[in-house]
Amino acid sequence: MSSVTEHYENLLAPVYTWMLGGPEAAFTQGQADLASVHRSGKFAIDLGAGFGMHTVPLARAGWRVLAIDSSATLLSQLSAFAQGLSVDAQCGDLLRFTEYLSADERADLILCMGDTLTHLETPDAIPALSRTVAARLAPGGRFVATFRDYTRLPSGEARFIPVRADEHRILTCFLEEFDSFVQVHDLLHERAGNTWGTRVSTYRKLRLAPEEVRQTFQAAGLQATVELAPRGMVRLVADA
Repeated sequence: MSSVTEHYENLLAPVYTWMLGGPEAAFTQGQADLASVHRSGKFAIDLGAGFGMHTVPLARAGWRVLAIDSSATLLSQLSAFAQGLSVDAQCGDLLRFTEYLSADERADLILCMGDTLTHLETPDAIPALSRTVAARLAPGGRFVATFRDYTRLPSGEARFIPVRADEHRILTCFLEEFDSFVQVHDLLHERAGNTWGTRVSTYRKLRLAPEEVRQTFQAAGLQATVELAPRGMVRLVADA
């Protein structure tokens, strides 16, 4: 089984924009995500920024963005897409994002989108993140996270989830249930000429109960709500 970083570098990162229909389609989705939680401001932090699905729309709208991800491949793509924009891309641990801030620097908006919260190693990381976020949001600032509710997993054949397919590539996901985590098996079939090859990689995601996550951020001193979001996600919004 791979770590999250290994899984992305070895399998998902090179095909991630393809999974979402191409970069501009992804940026359009990202812009729509932001429109539903929009706040005025100048400085944003994007935790688990990937190739810039939300960073790029923010930067195009005039924001200065600190983008953090553990995938060097995805950050390289982000840097190319954000050329000429006010983006600081850093490869590192999102739990340690304060290392890239000055002592008194605070953000108007902090994002953690696209199921990134479930990539954390243990549930104990959620309270730690909530306290750091609360300390680094500017007055009136907002934290937004989207993640999947794996407390209710599909059963039987529904555990096999087609992600995307075309004439050259097929990506399928299989979910295996454990008490505190779900084991995710990604199967990537790719065509080279007349030959198909298959790669499989497995990693863990946390099973986070949305209401428990909301209560954790509420306990950190933020006004937190949870609601349904697009693409099968739930959305946490926590205001300073």
